[in-house]
Amino acid sequence: MHCVGVDIIEIARIQAAIDRWGERFFQRIYTEAELSLCRSRPGPLACRFAAKEAVMKALGTGVRGISWREIEILSERSGKPLVNLLGKARDKADSLGLDDLSVSLSDSKEYAVAFVVGETR
Repeated sequence: MHCVGVDIIEIARIQAAIDRWGERFFQRIYTEAELSLCRSRPGPLACRFAAKEAVMKALGTGVRGISWREIEILSERSGKPLVNLLGKARDKADSLGLDDLSVSLSDSKEYAVAFVVGETR
């Protein structure tokens, strides 16, 4: 069985949240590792936000029950994005029999999109 999630977001929405909430927004949504990769770049931040929502959809939880920071979107040296699940997100994936999730990210001038696929054992 496959678990799939997709999300698209306007990059301007992320920039507006940063402008309004600043550090509070960063600390609520992103891990320190994510912020070290892209703190001042709205496109990559929006991609990671979309990826977190796509992961929540793939896990079947929506935005309830899992903290934003329990889903971490990092990059391999090659630039390939990867999903790191922590806490309740990891527990939910384990309960579904998911070993890992694959993610694809893309952004344009206005939008960021993420597509997540997981396969159960």
